[in-house]
Amino acid sequence: MSDVQQDGRVVAVVGAGPAGIFAAGELAQQGVRVVLINRDVKPGGLAEYGIYPTKYKMKEGLRDQFRKVLEHPNLAYYGNITIGEQGDLTLKGLQEMGFSAVLITAGAQGTKWLGLPGEGLTGVYHAKDLVYHYNSLPPFSERPFAIGQRAAVIGVGNVMADIAHWLIHDKKIEQVTAVARRGPGDVKFTKKEFQGFARNLDVTAFEAELARLRPMLTAANQDVDKAREFILSALPKADPSDSDTRFGFRFMASPVAMHGDANGQVQALEVEETAFTLRPDGSVKLQGTGQTHLLEVDTVVFAIGDSVDAQLGLPLDYSGFAKNPHPQFPIEEASYEAYDAQKGEALPGIFVAGWSREASSGLVGVARKDGRNGAQAVLNYLATLPPSAANTAEAWQGFVAQLSHPVVEKADWKKLEAAEAEIASGRGLPEYKFASNAEMLALLEAE
Repeated sequence: MSDVQQDGRVVAVVGAGPAGIFAAGELAQQGVRVVLINRDVKPGGLAEYGIYPTKYKMKEGLRDQFRKVLEHPNLAYYGNITIGEQGDLTLKGLQEMGFSAVLITAGAQGTKWLGLPGEGLTGVYHAKDLVYHYNSLPPFSERPFAIGQRAAVIGVGNVMADIAHWLIHDKKIEQVTAVARRGPGDVKFTKKEFQGFARNLDVTAFEAELARLRPMLTAANQDVDKAREFILSALPKADPSDSDTRFGFRFMASPVAMHGDANGQVQALEVEETAFTLRPDGSVKLQGTGQTHLLEVDTVVFAIGDSVDAQLGLPLDYSGFAKNPHPQFPIEEASYEAYDAQKGEALPGIFVAGWSREASSGLVGVARKDGRNGAQAVLNYLATLPPSAANTAEAWQGFVAQLSHPVVEKADWKKLEAAEAEIASGRGLPEYKFASNAEMLALLEAE
């Protein structure tokens, strides 16, 4: 920790995704010493391990931005350290080291499930786990995932599109069906994302699905033709197809259970039909009809959003980590202050930003802005504090020294990047990533 001062104010930023990196950079530029703590070996978060693998130009552009931020002399990076109730250090322990403030930008590391029967069957997964798997994030990269020939993906957002893209172009399975509890007018994926696999759309089946639903949707003032036009508009400029996978939609269907065979392998997804009805005031109500059907599938992927990591130790509310409803340091009328609703008070010196504060669209630009806003809230808080006499650096160094596993610092990360670039060049690949922490740490130990 040679580049962290021995006295004065030091801020800990937990999480090195886009929000954490840009927040740390903002603090560092304002003269604050920053310890950036990351669960993963390498920084980047979902920008490194969540963007589809073939988007090389986008990812490299982001990495270049991250490199520039992390070069700041006021910013020290520490990877392969977990903060939380079951981690290397608790949040309370981190505070006790004397950090002037702690900014949590750990993202939505948890997975959101619906609590349905059969979620534990083989072949039932959360989209985030698969995204981490095919993006080579340890330990997900090393975990086996049994992918069958007929997959149902729950959800119709961009994450569904990424999963469908992978199943179609990489796994080349027979059938992928996107299951949505609402109608075609409520899809959330972008046209650009859909163009990546639109050539595999079973147009005949799609038209039949719209015809099946048209009377009910029209009666509820749903514009079927507008929805149809949007989805089919992706076809003229869609990417070429390299598989025979058939892609389709099952609209107005809500999952209620997964059914498996004697070996615990999922065999079917049970869905309940939903329907739109008009209220007297003209608004639309969505409700289940009680009628259920079985979709014969051997893989089910839930792409329904994420949740914060409860084991981090912060109080929760319905939206994730609780925020002060009456913030003392608001930024653009938003609260970045962690809050204990039971005590009715903010947690002094603890802030949240990025997906730790509020789930977003997943756009890096949104995370960047929220991270910087969170940093500004921290700066406003620091301005109210007296000079610090805490020897935070010594406490932090003592903690790092007693850890039984390696810690990755800035220089180590640069060596890993250089090694991956050399391997990619030698193999003629556009990109190469080490698939396990063991590989990365062994390389650093050897050097």
